Amino acid sequence: MPRPICFMVMPFSTKETRAKPPAPAKVNFNSLWEKAISPALEELGYQPVRADQDLGALIIQEMLERLYFSDLVVADLTIPNGNVYYEIGIRHAARKQGCVLISADWSNALFDIDQMRQLRYPLPEEEVSDETAAKIHAALVQGVPALANGEGPMFQTLQGYPDEKLVDPSRASAIKDYLQQLSAFQAEVGAVAHAPNESRRQLALALRDKYYSGHTPLVPAVALELLDLLRDQAGWEATVSYIDSLPDPIRLLPTVREQYCLAKSKTGDHPAAIGALEELMRISGASSEREGLIGGRFKSLYRSAAEPQKSTYLTEAIKHYERGMKLDLNDYYPSSNLPRLYRARARVGDEDRARAAATVARMACQRSLDRQSSDEWARPTLLGMAFDSGDVTTAEQLCDQVRDEGAALWKLETTLNDLKQSAAQTKDPATRAGLEAVCATLATLL
Repeated sequence: MPRPICFMVMPFSTKETRAKPPAPAKVNFNSLWEKAISPALEELGYQPVRADQDLGALIIQEMLERLYFSDLVVADLTIPNGNVYYEIGIRHAARKQGCVLISADWSNALFDIDQMRQLRYPLPEEEVSDETAAKIHAALVQGVPALANGEGPMFQTLQGYPDEKLVDPSRASAIKDYLQQLSAFQAEVGAVAHAPNESRRQLALALRDKYYSGHTPLVPAVALELLDLLRDQAGWEATVSYIDSLPDPIRLLPTVREQYCLAKSKTGDHPAAIGALEELMRISGASSEREGLIGGRFKSLYRSAAEPQKSTYLTEAIKHYERGMKLDLNDYYPSSNLPRLYRARARVGDEDRARAAATVARMACQRSLDRQSSDEWARPTLLGMAFDSGDVTTAEQLCDQVRDEGAALWKLETTLNDLKQSAAQTKDPATRAGLEAVCATLATLL
């Protein structure tokens, strides 16, 4: 008698985890499949099928058919993999039941899926040992049956789905009304950004008072827009006060907690910000932004401290910026802060490290610009990294762009002193002279 089919969605071969210890640096997913997952599914009575068992990669039609017709889909979320998330979404929309999410106990999701039930298993090493395989096998055999019968989020949320005639039409009207109101709110936020500088703070505070009094209900989308607005236009004290007033479900969101730590630090409380960020990473995992924020707080402490504490803070700043850079090479914030810190430390090899970090940051900035990102700091950071890498030719070319596009777009008033500092740190006399000449030209553009 044919057994029910279980289609396994997971990476294959050996992949980097990009996770902090105690997670292993890599995981052999073939070993995980062969020694633990496949035997467990067979014991549960399924015929396990994995995409990479085919002679060639699945084309989209075959993948869709397997996701729809399989009796069970098990998806492994141990490492960030966009394909896995995409296939989960298809299964959730296509079938009412039969989608089980699993992952290693140390993994961090690409986005918040904590509201969905998951099965966690131990995975302490790259090559799955017999002992670990036995523990994973036991966890799957015990946990999969209950999760397999759970309803998917689309069917839980939309009563009557997927039959359009059975879905409550009033919900569609309510969603459309909400989106129209949200669009009007976003237009008001945009108007603040285009108002004269001297009136932006008051306009931002007025918009906060209009949409949130501290007691009225607040949807997360509006709350986050107001947070960004207050951070950019109303100052750090107003930002801290606003976050303190938010209801817990919004205030405790990871992105809100990150901004709170940054705001607290900007008001001078660096130790409290570091402690809060470390706790956030313990709960929700590390990211390039979180490591970079901690690095920034230690950098601020380093600048104001005396020896011997000054050297300790410098070491900590470099350590966290390095971690942030390694977690995401496309995030230029951690890497862009490293060159001048390396040169300030001045250990053997630090000059080479400074140039390497500047190159990484330059590539990340250029990628952001090539993708036509709205990131306002990509241009000024790109210019700073040309200085930090000692590339006079690129600095001169970017100087021409500043002349063409205007000093404001390149935040020259804010960054020129940093560029002068970078030029002063350059050891080669000819390179230093070239960068100082570029600084002199940039000064005339203000």
